[in-house]
Amino acid sequence: MEMTTVQLQVPVAMEPYITSESGDGLVQLAMMLHPFIKNLTISHGRAAEILGITKWELIELYAKEGIPYIDMAWSEVEEDVATYERLVAKETAQV
Repeated sequence: MEMTTVQLQVPVAMEPYITSESGDGLVQLAMMLHPFIKNLTISHGRAAEILGITKWELIELYAKEGIPYIDMAWSEVEEDVATYERLVAKETAQV
């Protein structure tokens, strides 16, 4: 992947945690992209493309950091299940 240098102003106390010697650079870059995935500016696939990895590798990386791929409230899951059950019942009634 082609790289560039970007200057960021951060609190002095953050410096030890964001230098290139402070750990896994891929994780740091992925974490920088996560807010843009969360607010739907980019997709997981696009973020993975930017990082030079597969979408599934990115999903696994985030999972290891405690960030789920699917982020739904339980009520949303229940609503999806109810919708599925209604569609199945409708399909069965038509047969």
